[in-house]
Amino acid sequence: MLKKLVSFTLLSAAFSTFAFADEAGVKKAVEAAYPKFKVESVTKTPYAGLYEVFMGGQIIYTDEKMSFLIAEGRLVDPKTKKDITGERMEELTKVDFNSLPLDQAIKVVKGNGSRKLVVFSDVDCPYCKRLERNEMTNITDVTVYTFLYPIAQLHPDSANKSKSIWCAKDRVKAWEDWIMRDQLPKTTSNCEVPIEKIGELARKLGVTSTPTLIFADGKRMLGAQPYKEIERAMIAAKK
Repeated sequence: MLKKLVSFTLLSAAFSTFAFADEAGVKKAVEAAYPKFKVESVTKTPYAGLYEVFMGGQIIYTDEKMSFLIAEGRLVDPKTKKDITGERMEELTKVDFNSLPLDQAIKVVKGNGSRKLVVFSDVDCPYCKRLERNEMTNITDVTVYTFLYPIAQLHPDSANKSKSIWCAKDRVKAWEDWIMRDQLPKTTSNCEVPIEKIGELARKLGVTSTPTLIFADGKRMLGAQPYKEIERAMIAAKK
């Protein structure tokens, strides 16, 4: 995300002699130094005078003088061993689940469907198939909303397959036949496919890879994680 901003972990700033007394001052200084990037938030941490700066989809750290930037690093509490950066990223990238356009997703109900989960999936993504075949088969009592999100750079034919599945007479069956058995619908009709809208949604949410899972509490998980991890996240989302 910020590779153009820094090419290494520790970068000395050109104007290290200036001091900024608060979050607003640090924000102004960072934006002045890197005008191409929007600073979403600045928060002072309890660690050695570090300021957390959320910009470009990631967290960087600096001090009140902006005498350095720490990028692509992790802040860990030495006493509790907590990954402070990871926890903050979870909070800063949370999604308003209730605002998601679920009518643009394929809805699959398992068991009583009481829990909710959103998945951004590319039909030709091998990790998406692994998620469905090896992990999601072990999870029940959930309603899964799958947004078909073809990534053309990786899978050129994914958009056509997505259209075929979305326009099938039985959309849920078509999705399950493909994701579980590599079988596309034999016949489909013409219909309006929300691929462009889903692409816009993904970009707005910062979804850049598949599968990306979003839980009811707005937290996200990347990749085909073990079903026990997914289960734990769903349990936490209901608390």
